[in-house]
Amino acid sequence: MTVAEFISNEVNANEVVLFMKGSPSSPACGFSAQVVRILDHLGVTFKSHDIYQSEELRQGVKAYSDWPTIPQLYVRGEFVGGCDIVTEMFQSGELQQLLTAEHQVAHSS
Repeated sequence: MTVAEFISNEVNANEVVLFMKGSPSSPACGFSAQVVRILDHLGVTFKSHDIYQSEELRQGVKAYSDWPTIPQLYVRGEFVGGCDIVTEMFQSGELQQLLTAEHQVAHSS
């Protein structure tokens, strides 16, 4: 399995995936810590991957998203963005809407 296949499998098999520096309990940079704080604040269950565990994953996730920085957040297979975008979306309420959109659709039918 290539790194791109691994990333694709992860983002499509899990509702929320965060590629980050370090782990949720021990983030290795302030930007990763910020995204973890936001997700924790919202009570979001997410899967994380420490890009420091593999240089291949570190480079692969950047190529996969065509986004140069880490952390990277994916929701339901779609790339959301890095720390700045996630923070702005959280502050505007857009992130909360994105995370609950699937549930709202399910309740309306």
